[in-house]
Amino acid sequence: MDTHLSVFLQRAESVLARLEPLLPAQRGEIDWQQSLAARWHREGRGGFLQPLQISLDLSLADLIGVDAQREQLARNTRQFVQGLPANHALLWGARGTGKSSLVRALLAEHAASGLRLIEIERDHLADLPRVVESLVKLPQRFVLFCDDLSFEAGEGDYRVLKSVLDGSLERAPENVLLYATSNRRHLLPEKQSDNDNWQMIDGELHPNEAVEDKIALSDRFGLWLSFYPFTQEHFLRVVRHWVTVQAAEAALEWQWSEELEKAAIRWALGRGNRNGRCAYQFARHWVGLKLLDDQA
Repeated sequence: MDTHLSVFLQRAESVLARLEPLLPAQRGEIDWQQSLAARWHREGRGGFLQPLQISLDLSLADLIGVDAQREQLARNTRQFVQGLPANHALLWGARGTGKSSLVRALLAEHAASGLRLIEIERDHLADLPRVVESLVKLPQRFVLFCDDLSFEAGEGDYRVLKSVLDGSLERAPENVLLYATSNRRHLLPEKQSDNDNWQMIDGELHPNEAVEDKIALSDRFGLWLSFYPFTQEHFLRVVRHWVTVQAAEAALEWQWSEELEKAAIRWALGRGNRNGRCAYQFARHWVGLKLLDDQA
């Protein structure tokens, strides 16, 4: 082949590789034997599933300090994968505490047994019936995953979603579950004024209709798991785990020290939170810094 032509083709391939992520998602049948995850894309009045390249390097053992939540969702997922009755799950609580990571770790745990993950955005949940219909006759088991499911005050579309969930979840095929994460237990802001009109009827306390309406949405999930902000001790345990993992991958010799502990605490204070995401980011920072010093 002519040298100039060869160089031109190589450059063209390089340009196409850079442009490919910016091109519109392509439609087509998904090979679920090869694809482990997909994302629902809305297009006009319809939509389609786009395969995702997803990493399976996160394991359940990487989730430190959320043992009870991990075991409950893992047990529910094992039931589902084995064809046994299982519940839709709502994971709610503080940000960065492992809610989304737990769902992805479960995919890594059960992908070989046929578990697949489909990400669907909150604004696309009205398409749930269409998504579910496309999965009915497939042999794999599908978790529909909605990350950060919540509504702001004044938004009325949660009532639409409630009716969609009623139909989609109650009549969902046996090979489909919905897992959602949220910072709010009832998915909507809760105000002190919500409690003003509670009534005492025959000795029992009853909420007003507004409160009932809000609770009804989260009631569509049979399993609720709560995630709480990390204590300093919990945070440092997670830091130690991720430093161990990152250092092992880089063949870096290290040991836990008071200096390292103080550096981790300062890192968390600078960001105003202590959670798993913060611990992971500090571990990458600290290990990278040590490797840079070793090269100097």
